[in-house]
Amino acid sequence: MNERSLLSLIARRVERGNSDELVLGIGDDCAVLRPRGARHDWLLTTDLMIEGVHFLAGVHPSVSVGYRALARGLSDIAAMGGRPRFCLVSLALGENTRTRWLDGFYRGLSALARQHGVVIVGGDLSRARLAFCDIVVCGTAPRGRFLRRDGARPGDRIFVSGRLGGSALGLEQRRGPAWTRHLRPAPRLELGEFLRDHVGATAAMDLSDGLSLDLHRLCLASGVSAVLEREPPRFPGATLEQALHGGEDYELLFTVPAKAKPPAVFEGIPLTEIGFVRLGRPGRVWFRGKPLPPRGWDPFRQAAQ
Repeated sequence: MNERSLLSLIARRVERGNSDELVLGIGDDCAVLRPRGARHDWLLTTDLMIEGVHFLAGVHPSVSVGYRALARGLSDIAAMGGRPRFCLVSLALGENTRTRWLDGFYRGLSALARQHGVVIVGGDLSRARLAFCDIVVCGTAPRGRFLRRDGARPGDRIFVSGRLGGSALGLEQRRGPAWTRHLRPAPRLELGEFLRDHVGATAAMDLSDGLSLDLHRLCLASGVSAVLEREPPRFPGATLEQALHGGEDYELLFTVPAKAKPPAVFEGIPLTEIGFVRLGRPGRVWFRGKPLPPRGWDPFRQAAQ
């Protein structure tokens, strides 16, 4: 059992419906709706944060749990080249959750919301054995111009933003710049809009579960294979293993036509070419002459081990 097989099952059981307002459903970073007469498309995404799975009590400060809960949703909007507008937050308090923890959670969430002009418009509260949060983020993109993960074509070049492996290193060491990177990821919203408007990106997604797994997913969606020609850029101190498989970097993975020339740096963020797209078994990624296993974060595979 893994996330892909479960999503396939769900997609078979859930009807798409006949609404002409649904542009894109299950399978990308966001669903896309186009209300009649609207000049913008609406992007919808949701993410869970569960104690013991996505954060650890006594390790992750509540202010960072709130911050990261929203950052995950904002990163999905960034991957589609959108701009976030509103969010809903549902939170279940664990048996040992105190008011001070709740206050910190909303301080962290609200700080990131203010930074990006996101309005918190509601949600729900409940009780559970362990704390968990579900956040829904709504954003917009110009009509018909959002990015998606199924547009990569043979010959396209593959890029990543930033330096990878910092979050995994931070969780391992729990100190220094890498720990800060883990606790306060930076959704690449401005970069997503830049890729949409000025680079002509053919496909994009955010690196939430690790480069090896997320590039595999992008290639599956696009029906192509990929070759990594060089090691991905690493966060200082991170291992190659962490950069390839670590997850929670929330950088952007994107493809561009062969003749496109993205800048080497965008607003201080390096953009690094790491390989190319080619014909081949959909989803297969080659690195150093061998298939690269998609070993990033999959909660269902981890649970089964």
